[in-house]
Amino acid sequence: MPGNSFGQLFRITTFGESHGAAVGVVVDGCPPGLKLSEKDIQPELDRRKPGQSKITTPRKEEDTIHILSGVFQGMTTGTPILLITFNKDAKPSDYEAMKDIYRPSHADYTYDIKYGLRDWRGSGRASARETLARVAAGAIAKKYLFEKFGTECISYVEQVGNIRSAIALDKVSKAAIDKSIVRCPEKAVADKMIKLIEKVKSENDSIGGVVKGFVRNPPLGLGEPVFDKFPADLGKAMLSINAVKGFEFGSGFEGVNMRGSEHNDGFILDSKKKIKTSTNNAGGTLGGITTGEDIYFRVAFKPVATISKSQKTVTSSLKHTTLSAAGRHDPCVLPRAVPIVDAMAALVLMDHYLRHKAQNL
Repeated sequence: MPGNSFGQLFRITTFGESHGAAVGVVVDGCPPGLKLSEKDIQPELDRRKPGQSKITTPRKEEDTIHILSGVFQGMTTGTPILLITFNKDAKPSDYEAMKDIYRPSHADYTYDIKYGLRDWRGSGRASARETLARVAAGAIAKKYLFEKFGTECISYVEQVGNIRSAIALDKVSKAAIDKSIVRCPEKAVADKMIKLIEKVKSENDSIGGVVKGFVRNPPLGLGEPVFDKFPADLGKAMLSINAVKGFEFGSGFEGVNMRGSEHNDGFILDSKKKIKTSTNNAGGTLGGITTGEDIYFRVAFKPVATISKSQKTVTSSLKHTTLSAAGRHDPCVLPRAVPIVDAMAALVLMDHYLRHKAQNL
């Protein structure tokens, strides 16, 4: 099956190209009876949209979302929900000079190899503009999970280049994240990140970093044995995002520096005789199934591939050339990646919740 769909019971299928007419998503499997309007979805798209600050791409898109099906009298009906936004500031002419040139570290070459042709207008489906559809679908999942369980999917920019925040997760709030244009809730660190991104931008270059994500109040018991463990599906979700090169769950690679006696999360009973753990090195799952403890993870993003700095490359007719890419691109994708990470976490949670309910009647 072509890889444009994600999820089993809460299933999304995205469509559209970066500089085509529109971008959108079909959401199938949303339970009926959820109050839903464009106002529930638009705020998440506003966090992802281009042109929102001096350190993002200058492309101007309002990304106004339209619900075309699956909602009647303000409620989901249980039928497929079609969400769409129309591109208003597409400039395919910016890419015409690059239509026969392979951008270093970009999907131009592999799309040509796989399909024998490619949409060179902003790289078509290979563009991060496709993630608009994921964020729109994720907004529905986030609303459902919050209303039913009080579940919150939150992420923030933990690191840009070698500048890293050490803020504790219990000190992080969505308001503090969105107060910063770089989406780091630690102001002193955020200011350093912004200066670094501005410097990189002035040099016609790009830079990567890390988004840290966590889930507060996740439902218990989500995740399937062996191949569909919750962290496995979450890892697939994050690694499907453009420019992602690494995923770390729970203690991750730092756990190799600990012994079992240090890493093991001891079981305790709280005041209500509810089972908890004294620590959370496991990251909120055991055996790939959620424990109810907070889930946390890290996602590594490489520097944006399309830069205006001159680079050596080759053409589709197998000739050497140099490229200083035109177009409007993010010098650092991290600030706009935050709502994408939130959305993908919510989509995995929602799909696994429905699968859990289907199995455990």
